[in-house]
Amino acid sequence: MFSSSKILEVSNLYVQYLTLQGIVKAVDGVSFSVGWGESFAIVGESGSGKSTLAFSVIRLLPENSRIVNGKILLYPENIDLVKLPEEEMRKIRGRRIGMIFQDPMTFLNPVMRIGDQIAEAIIYHQKCSPTEAKRKAVKLLEKLRIPDASDVVNRYPHQLSGGMKQRVVIAMAISCNPQLLIADEPTTALDVTVQAEVLELLKNLINEYNMSLILVTHDLGIVAEICDRVAIMYAGKIMEIGDVYRLYKNPKHPYTIGLLNAVPTIYKSKNEIAGIKGSPPNLINPPIGCRFHPRCPYVFDKCKIYEPPLIEISKSNYVACWLVG
Repeated sequence: MFSSSKILEVSNLYVQYLTLQGIVKAVDGVSFSVGWGESFAIVGESGSGKSTLAFSVIRLLPENSRIVNGKILLYPENIDLVKLPEEEMRKIRGRRIGMIFQDPMTFLNPVMRIGDQIAEAIIYHQKCSPTEAKRKAVKLLEKLRIPDASDVVNRYPHQLSGGMKQRVVIAMAISCNPQLLIADEPTTALDVTVQAEVLELLKNLINEYNMSLILVTHDLGIVAEICDRVAIMYAGKIMEIGDVYRLYKNPKHPYTIGLLNAVPTIYKSKNEIAGIKGSPPNLINPPIGCRFHPRCPYVFDKCKIYEPPLIEISKSNYVACWLVG
């Protein structure tokens, strides 16, 4: 199921949250891999576990969470990030794995100048002087097409627009030339025009630095724009993985079909856009069998009893559905 030239391999990963109501099974037996230079998307509704999966890779989960089982292997050394001591993990965050967070205003420190925030990781990982780090920060902002970059480094986050803040977060993520970049809903808070500009920048940076990308999103339009492969996630599990063009043209899982039918396009009339009936399940007590069966229009008895395995239907394309099996 994994590509031959991997930078990251997630194998049988289980992540849970301990809450007053019970144990939330946020990621439940997930496996996938990302190749060198590949752009890989994780798509699903809110609460599907996609952000938890991304944050598990860099071990930035909340205190009430725990990785119960599984491996997260970083290549070429086969380092298991699950077992890595926190001190060693700090050397990998930023240096080998960069992270673009969803809300730049929450991520950026409001009382630190932009240049100091970008320079912080450069000083820590590259052991250079503050002056040299700040010079590199200016160059990064210029690369991200921020005008008057030498002035912007001396500003505070509240003095920048939403699009500029997001570019600053991208600059921080790529400041140490990471091999793998994780982007968690990087354009959610931006208007459509700025969103397109940020996506174009991101695509160009990935090609220029030859980085691998894990893009976490609910927007299938973004995926088509920037990614090579996509994993469709629902209720803590992966329902389908495949080449982005094949999956868009010929989706196999009923959930994937439902997601694509819900996407408005210039070719669809208002009546042709259909939502998925029902709501995602409670992950404290998820459904037995296929987790999508309470909402599936094609459900039959087997779906309610047995959980379908993720099976290969063609090269590098996998589906977890009894209809396909």
